Amino acid sequence: MSKKILVWFRNDLRLHDNEMLVEAIAKSDSILPVYILDHRLFGETKYGTLKTGNIRAQFILESVLGLRNSLKQIGGNLLIAAGNPEDIIPQLVQEYEITEVYHHREVAREETHVSTLVENALWKLRINLKHFIGHTLYNKEDLPFPIKDIPDAFNQFKKKIERDSIIKPCFAAPDRINVAEVIDWGTLPSLAELNLSAPEKDQRADFEFTGGETEGLVHLQKVIVAMQQAATTKNLILASKLSAWLAMGSLSPRKVYWEIKKMEGVPNTKAMFNHILLGLLWRDYFRFMFKKYGNTFFHPDGFGSQGLVDVANEQENFNKWRNGQTGFAVVDAVMTELNQTGFISNIARQTAALYLINNLEVSWVLGAAYFEEKLIDYNPASNWGNWANVAGVGNDQKSKSVFDLDKNIKNLDPKGNYATTWAS
Repeated sequence: MSKKILVWFRNDLRLHDNEMLVEAIAKSDSILPVYILDHRLFGETKYGTLKTGNIRAQFILESVLGLRNSLKQIGGNLLIAAGNPEDIIPQLVQEYEITEVYHHREVAREETHVSTLVENALWKLRINLKHFIGHTLYNKEDLPFPIKDIPDAFNQFKKKIERDSIIKPCFAAPDRINVAEVIDWGTLPSLAELNLSAPEKDQRADFEFTGGETEGLVHLQKVIVAMQQAATTKNLILASKLSAWLAMGSLSPRKVYWEIKKMEGVPNTKAMFNHILLGLLWRDYFRFMFKKYGNTFFHPDGFGSQGLVDVANEQENFNKWRNGQTGFAVVDAVMTELNQTGFISNIARQTAALYLINNLEVSWVLGAAYFEEKLIDYNPASNWGNWANVAGVGNDQKSKSVFDLDKNIKNLDPKGNYATTWAS
């Protein structure tokens, strides 16, 4: 009997640096690449926000089609289905006589719950679900400490892993693939079928995101070219905007690291290299913190207490904030840009969060849930971890005092141009 492996893609929509895919090809006669659009990702949350808004939804659909095109170019395809993975995967296993299922391990509550449901359903069929790790710059097994002993303070974490850990080379993208015989590979639902409207381009946006591995790799090369140009003019570019492709796994963090590292010898590029590396390390840190602490980050009190919450006016204040109608120009500009484009800078995120928490006295979890809906580069660990930190309920309690709204506003909008541009 031939060995067939079902490769279940989730937030890992790429061919390059994909150990799961490389191993599946090596250990099987044919593979069945599958992507399942889980409708639970498009419902409402208990906070009255959407799990996924239209801007990120479009980016997800583009990313899935990008993966399908990449697979087609090497002789394969991607089976696309919509529904619950725990129902669909066992059906596919039986229909295609699959011998094993591969997938990438996640860390947040809802994603790991789905994995467990799939694993339980497969166990009844005596089929193994093999877990891979492919979302971080540093592999878990290469850390200089077990997960339970990871330092809570980011700076200690950074210092120790940079000193004592290695970043592995990337896995090469496969150049050919043998897939199972499938009559109907399926189609992606449209935004309308997901009850979402097509996003409209805002002329004020200085950048347009398009999903998919090819687009991500092209953008990475543009960042490198911009670094070279900045090196000659000494004009530092800090917003790389790689995070959306990293969130979908269309870009591997290791790929970003090794490509940027090639610039190491070029004068005046060190600051940009360090800035991008810092972003990758923060992604790793929050992911490992979720691994260490489970779902404490989703609780309003987290590891401490936010302080005052104006319960009587909370919903009204939250609505003003999310609609960019607080009357505070810079914050309203941040929220308008977020609503229109799905992307804001890190300092803009902090500014909006500080204002919601400290000035409007709204529970931080409402803000985190709204960012989950709107951000094109949303991933659970980074979003909820960062919000918890700003609210002072993160696992590193010493970081409570590092956030300063006035200082942020001066850095974000020193001359008032930003607020003017994004006045709603």
